[in-house]
Amino acid sequence: MEQAQKSCCAASRNKAEELAKHITQRIEGATNAANSSDFVHIKGGEFLMGTETNEGFPSDGEGPVRKVKLHDFYISPYTVTNKDFKLFVDETGYVTEAEQFGWSYVFHLLASSEVKAKAHEMPGLPWWLAVQGAYWKKPEGHDSTINDRMNHPVTHVSWHDAEAYCKWSGTRLPTEAEWEYAARGGIVQKTYPWGDVLEPDGKHRCNIWQGTFPTINNAGDGYIGTAPVDSYEPNGYGLYNMSGNVWEWCSDWFTPRYHRETSTENPAFTKPTGNRSMRGGSFLCHHSYCNRYRVAARSSNTPDSSTSNCGFRVVKSFR
Repeated sequence: MEQAQKSCCAASRNKAEELAKHITQRIEGATNAANSSDFVHIKGGEFLMGTETNEGFPSDGEGPVRKVKLHDFYISPYTVTNKDFKLFVDETGYVTEAEQFGWSYVFHLLASSEVKAKAHEMPGLPWWLAVQGAYWKKPEGHDSTINDRMNHPVTHVSWHDAEAYCKWSGTRLPTEAEWEYAARGGIVQKTYPWGDVLEPDGKHRCNIWQGTFPTINNAGDGYIGTAPVDSYEPNGYGLYNMSGNVWEWCSDWFTPRYHRETSTENPAFTKPTGNRSMRGGSFLCHHSYCNRYRVAARSSNTPDSSTSNCGFRVVKSFR
């Protein structure tokens, strides 16, 4: 059952060999360094990381709760948008892994009837379709476009693709600890970035599944798929969509023993495990199946995987 819960989060390519990445000289030599004024300065300090509540999944390693100390860093208030990623691709000619493979995973309710007829269902998980021609610019396949979604998070980007963008922009992916510290927005040990109640005063605060997963999404929060990156109210640090919308890649390798094996000061898990960490949940998360839009929740995927519900945000080290 635990595997099924995880699989709604992000379908994996389960490749036998990691596709070698060859970052072009144009990316290596790029001077498009992100301006720190566009970021939020997160002041270093101590916080209680992780959770021990019964809402978590023991096999994910969400705890034990411990005190962690971090240095200052800068973080983008938004996930990287389609517009941002297009600038990167236009300047460098970068080709994503979804394009190299020729396909990517699309959630079934987002695909057209024509695309569904030609797609392949993921065995045991029929809501995930392997769609030929799906990639960041055509997120639901050949008959889709991002023209009206330039302010939405870019999707169908692998961990390697996110790393390439970071190299071009002079940024990096956040560690899990940085991500959680920022997501909490200064609130101590609460379930969500705004507190313990999912919909305070009956108001939606994030883009997650509304209805019966995986067949009925009534879009009660306003969206069936991704939402613009500035949707809903920001957290206490001015960061948007730290819960729901899209999963966000982190720099760490994933291990369920993260909280038991990493340092309490600027922790990072650097030993290769085959999977990279993801945080934040997505528009597919639902309390009945994948209750991972909580700030302490964790998940992972292979670094070459790409889906219609995974993106990333970037950080910069403090100088």
